[in-house]
Amino acid sequence: MSCNVGWRHLITVIYPSTAGMLSPIVLSHVTPRSLVPLCFGAVRVKPGGSLTARFSSEMAAFRKAFSEAKHIAIITGAGVSAESGIPTYRGAAGQWRKWKAQDLATPEAFSRNPSRVWEFYHYRREMTLIREPNAAHHAIAECEARLSRQGRSVVVITQNIDGLHQRATSKHVLELHGSLFRTRCVSCGKVSANHRSPICDSLKGKGSPDPDVADANIPVINLPRCEDNNCNGLLRPDVIWFGETLDSNVLTPVEKELEICDLCLVVGTSSIVYPAAMFGPQVASRGIPVAEFNIKSTPNTSYFTYHIQGPCGTTLPAALARHNSEVI
Repeated sequence: MSCNVGWRHLITVIYPSTAGMLSPIVLSHVTPRSLVPLCFGAVRVKPGGSLTARFSSEMAAFRKAFSEAKHIAIITGAGVSAESGIPTYRGAAGQWRKWKAQDLATPEAFSRNPSRVWEFYHYRREMTLIREPNAAHHAIAECEARLSRQGRSVVVITQNIDGLHQRATSKHVLELHGSLFRTRCVSCGKVSANHRSPICDSLKGKGSPDPDVADANIPVINLPRCEDNNCNGLLRPDVIWFGETLDSNVLTPVEKELEICDLCLVVGTSSIVYPAAMFGPQVASRGIPVAEFNIKSTPNTSYFTYHIQGPCGTTLPAALARHNSEVI
């Protein structure tokens, strides 16, 4: 079986019994241990030694690769935003009232109860607006700006929908799962940026996550509506829900960036949500160095060149700081 295929086809080939029924993004229950060795060969076993010594050694080796890289791809996940106080929406943190995030972030949930789903997303929008980018976001943005003056490139490929990379001034950001601060009309399809707070008057003061709070049951006509050419269609968040496929307009440039990068960072991601979980191993299969930055090991750790353990807000600023070989 060849791995030199697009991500859409890769998932279908490897999981023929499920991919036809589920979109790639909902394959989070599948462990890559069962599929990555098929494509990426032997597992690299890290040497022993003290944790501090290994950290220093890994960081020094990464810094050398960083100094030589011209096209850097940085894949970020929920762990980066968690350090800004954004819940990861997995486990207990994923509970809103009595529902799990996975129960609300679906087309079916929106069709059944758009008021409840909009309350949930209103809560997420308002919470995100009061959070700030952390040191990891700023380190990435500063690195991108600095390297661009040297004729080098940095692209952020994020699974996060909170816009914190952009608020940290990152310019080249590809949002795999959409954005909390865009809407899409279910009637005309128009996608628009929307940073209103609240997004509509009827949601003001709504969306409390308290399990004892009852649904607001806002009439559909009073939920966010399209203002384009008197359309007045119902708006939905422009995010990828469970059961939906990734936007090809985003996935295609992501594939291109991963094909040309000569260094890849996988930052704050659990490596269990597909197809993003395959991105780092696919880059590694080309012989390109891949560095994982996380507070703990993940299912993909052993397939990467470097594993830098610790909070991203602590490790990334040191990893992406100006190297002594840089002249600008």
